[in-house]
Amino acid sequence: MYKTVDLLDLDHTIARELFENTEYPWQVLDSIKEFCVKLGNSLPEEEYERREGNIWIARDAVVFPSAYIAGPCIIGHRTEVRHCAFIRGSAIIGSDCVVGNSVEVKNAVIFDNVQVPHYNYVGDSVLGYRSHMGAGSITSNVKSDKTLVSVKFGEERLETGRKKFGAVLGDFVEVGCNSVLNPGTVIGRRASVYPVSCVRGVVPEGHIYKNKGEIVERK
Repeated sequence: MYKTVDLLDLDHTIARELFENTEYPWQVLDSIKEFCVKLGNSLPEEEYERREGNIWIARDAVVFPSAYIAGPCIIGHRTEVRHCAFIRGSAIIGSDCVVGNSVEVKNAVIFDNVQVPHYNYVGDSVLGYRSHMGAGSITSNVKSDKTLVSVKFGEERLETGRKKFGAVLGDFVEVGCNSVLNPGTVIGRRASVYPVSCVRGVVPEGHIYKNKGEIVERK
């Protein structure tokens, strides 16, 4: 349930090549910056405008004047980057996405048709196809004691070897408003998280996270 093939449909990201040889999706996090530059340099000029600092923006994307974008960064077709969005670099944002007002993105891959529309933080994370983060929900990417992040499910513990790792959202995931996804959170395809949740570990595919002691299968 942790593996790339179990979580993500690679047909819905311009960064397919980045994930193809990974067992786990968080393994791409160290390579986003370099890959973004490589991919950006291959994009057709008639489709993407190149800006100073290794920034490529699809010509049919909409970037609001008050948004800040640092490179390297790729923003896909028909995506909206709204007022006061803060893209800090090493970000690959797919087509038909919404990066909303006051949203911060850093070292992340956002697949196609993803919405992070209001006051979200997405750092050192991967958001799968058609996933959605409700207003105020965030990925917490560093543990308070600064130790390495592991992924936990019951008695199982999978070491990532990373100090910074927020979350992986599988395809079609829904995260409720004002939720915190703690470091190393993995949410399976078509799973949901109740609003105002504090999530740690793994939410299996097709389940609903209600609270720490109650994760139920979707009916």
